[in-house]
Amino acid sequence: MAEIDLSKEIHELKDTFSSIRVVVDPAKLESEIAVLKELAADPNLWDDTAKAQSVTSKLSRAQSQITKLDSIESRLDDLEVLVELANDANDSESQNEAKSELEALSKDIGELEIQTLLNGEYDARGAVITIRAGAGGDDATDFAEMLMRMYLRYAEKKKMPVSVLDISYAEGAGIKSSTFEIDYPYAFGTLSVEGGTHRLVRMSPFNSAGKRQTSFAAVEVVPLIEMTDVIEIPENDIRIDVFRSSGPGGQSVNTTDSAVRITHIPTGTVVSCQNEKSQIQNKAAAMRVLQSRLLEIKRREEEAQKKQLAGDVKASWGEQMRSYVMAPYQMVKDLRTEYEVNNPGAVFDGDLDGFISAGIRWRKQA
Repeated sequence: MAEIDLSKEIHELKDTFSSIRVVVDPAKLESEIAVLKELAADPNLWDDTAKAQSVTSKLSRAQSQITKLDSIESRLDDLEVLVELANDANDSESQNEAKSELEALSKDIGELEIQTLLNGEYDARGAVITIRAGAGGDDATDFAEMLMRMYLRYAEKKKMPVSVLDISYAEGAGIKSSTFEIDYPYAFGTLSVEGGTHRLVRMSPFNSAGKRQTSFAAVEVVPLIEMTDVIEIPENDIRIDVFRSSGPGGQSVNTTDSAVRITHIPTGTVVSCQNEKSQIQNKAAAMRVLQSRLLEIKRREEEAQKKQLAGDVKASWGEQMRSYVMAPYQMVKDLRTEYEVNNPGAVFDGDLDGFISAGIRWRKQA
């Protein structure tokens, strides 16, 4: 049996990994871990739950990153030995094992490389995602609900904690809108590439003639507000309305006016929250989302000013960005990156890694 030669592939992976180590800077990371450990050891830390969760989350991520770096470095060294042993044994099973490990390492290093591209000002934040149905009637509201499930499934697979803050159900199928929070490190940097207009083409289940229908939904992704952010909102700039929480079909799920709607008068930004148990909790959650949106508005204004100074940039970020085609053929295609797959079912079940990786690379190049 012929020997396998994976030296070129291993050398390329080692070069990529070396570049990643330079960007990540393990020495700096170890120093951050030491500081975070000291903060975590403070017996009074949990007097402030939000601060405690932030510290422990950052510590866990930093330790995880160090462990991953050490693991990949060890596996790269072991892979060279594995190839030698497989060739010495002249055994197809051992050779296949070496090839499988090469493939697994390529995937892990690729994911680590993507993380190094998330170096924007707010990329390390959690995310607040809002989905709104667009044109297309019942198909659009159904599509909006499909997108919500898609992102919730993605978060579930990645073990990202999610809090659904508000859902506005449509009279027919699906939802008019929904807002949910993913409080997980780098959720904003990762999912911000999902922001924009999404388009669905399919044989409509709501059309008795069975005609093909095109519908749209908008996805908004903003960074989650943190304690250190200063977004002053004068009391005169907001209007707070309270109402009774409701579920599908308008059925009451609460016997008191605990749901809260906050309107930011200067910008016209409206935020609702009805999923917490009390009016106070809903108001706090809605204010947090409002601050996140105002922070994003401020960021976009700054970006627009930078673009104006830099001249015209030929990249329509935030416009129609992805098509989900289910008839007459099966395809999901990102119109910015050209990345596509032929399995819409898997995508709607949360398989978004390829689209997100391609989007992050595209954004960096753009």
